[in-house]
Amino acid sequence: MDKLISELEHIAENPREAVADYLSKTGSKAVGVAPVYTPEELVHAAGMLPVGIWGGQNVTLDLAKQYFPAFCNSVVFTCMELALKGTYNQLSAAIIPGMDDTLICLGQNWKAAVKDIPFITLVYPQNRKLSAGVKYLVSELENVKKELEKVCGKEISEEAIFNSIDIYNEHRKTMREFVELAATHPNSINNVQRSHIIKSAYFMLKEEHTQKVKLINDELKKLPEEKYDGHRIITTGFILDSKEILEIMESNALRIVGDDIAHETRQFRTDVPRKENALLSIATQWSEIEGCSFAYDPFRIRGKMVAKLAKDRDAEGVVFALLKFCDTEEYDAPILLDDIHDAGLKAVTIEIDQESGSVEQIRTRLQTFAEML
Repeated sequence: MDKLISELEHIAENPREAVADYLSKTGSKAVGVAPVYTPEELVHAAGMLPVGIWGGQNVTLDLAKQYFPAFCNSVVFTCMELALKGTYNQLSAAIIPGMDDTLICLGQNWKAAVKDIPFITLVYPQNRKLSAGVKYLVSELENVKKELEKVCGKEISEEAIFNSIDIYNEHRKTMREFVELAATHPNSINNVQRSHIIKSAYFMLKEEHTQKVKLINDELKKLPEEKYDGHRIITTGFILDSKEILEIMESNALRIVGDDIAHETRQFRTDVPRKENALLSIATQWSEIEGCSFAYDPFRIRGKMVAKLAKDRDAEGVVFALLKFCDTEEYDAPILLDDIHDAGLKAVTIEIDQESGSVEQIRTRLQTFAEML
């Protein structure tokens, strides 16, 4: 099991190497998929590798400052900076969904400035539960499919898309099982390992990742359930993949036993249902996603979902990793935290900034939170 975990950790920490290895072995192409949700199944069905582009840690901003005001979130800034510096030059295209105002700007600025990586637009409807909203998304997906066909040079068949949907649903099922097993074996899977195992999926074919995670799951199932001497916590937010922050949690005996992170569990929480055609299947998934700040929800059930997850996983508290200047997450914060407190749980908010290398304020907040628990 340790060898498998090390392999996935290496991929998570060396994405360029992983993508280069795929390109050299297959002679195929790679397509970037930006936050928050993208129809990766279409890229996979085209015989190409979907590569997650979610920025990076401690990126010094220079070129991207020409394209965004200072009050944009750091994920968008770092994505643009890395694109302009050529870090993403392995990509043959990039799908950037306009899921909020800042991501819309990322797409338009990418189109204007990153000439060597074609921009594929995708707009998700917020009236997502109406049949008209689903129908609209099908039309958007048809456009994405056409653009991907230009990149791969062949038609993407209905059969290939359905096959990719099955592969992705199997991966989602496997990952859901993994996070549950990690919660019952908190001494065997630490915070950094958990994050890396999830993150590595952004730089591998899903069927290969599924195979490795299934083997890890099998090994965990052989072990008895474990008792953790520290504090069991749930995380929520946009992204929390900073090794430094995760290690601060480790040093304060804060073990992540579940998450509601857009970069993590939200990616595999909802399966793609089987409908009469493949694009309708993918479009329908968007109408079934719940508890995400980017998916319109008049009932604001995210806080209740996080509280229920905490109860189910026997967690004592919640860490809200709030991405700095992310309006969409900030709007959710007051109601989310109220619901968590109403459930009798303690919560702390930490501010995530990919540009900043300083984590001392976060260290202090997490130390205090651990003492409170």
